[in-house]
Amino acid sequence: MALIIDGYNLIHGANLIGGGVGPRGLERSRQVLLDFLVASLPPDELSHTTVVFDAAKPPPGRPRRSEYQGIVVLFASAYDNADELIEELIQADSAPKRLTVVSSDHRLHKAARRRKAKAIDSDRWYAEIVKKRTAQRSQRPLPDKPTGPLAPHEVERWLQELGALPAGERAEDTDWPQMENPFPPGYGEELDGEQG
Repeated sequence: MALIIDGYNLIHGANLIGGGVGPRGLERSRQVLLDFLVASLPPDELSHTTVVFDAAKPPPGRPRRSEYQGIVVLFASAYDNADELIEELIQADSAPKRLTVVSSDHRLHKAARRRKAKAIDSDRWYAEIVKKRTAQRSQRPLPDKPTGPLAPHEVERWLQELGALPAGERAEDTDWPQMENPFPPGYGEELDGEQG
């Protein structure tokens, strides 16, 4: 199944705001969206996913068309808006019955339906993906309790799983805050004599 995603529409519909305003804020929001897609979609679906962003011109250093871990990323710089480019992509799709358009713009819903493609509002699609992710996580068997300290790659995997470390970053490259011992001196010493 192929996906065409109205990028900024999904960012706002799912509240995937990367923080801040201005160009850097938009850049962070785009990255949050792309990382969410990589973490949420099956690998074989990533290569059939296109995300389209509005842009009078691509951000500095970014071409109109690029790829991010299999996802095609397009900036609609030659169009008045992303909707025009998405309509063109819908029209050009060779198998529209297997196409899903993710946007809350009903102009795009009509364009998709004309070609017998599926259209879904951004917030609804996001909710369905999050629900699938939650169900998949709850069905995974819990790993055995580790018998010793975790290897660095295991720590990174858990930090990414828990959302404390973005995908692709390494724990050793992150400037973690130093924490003090939360327990007062002597805490738990009275328990030492009771063990045995």
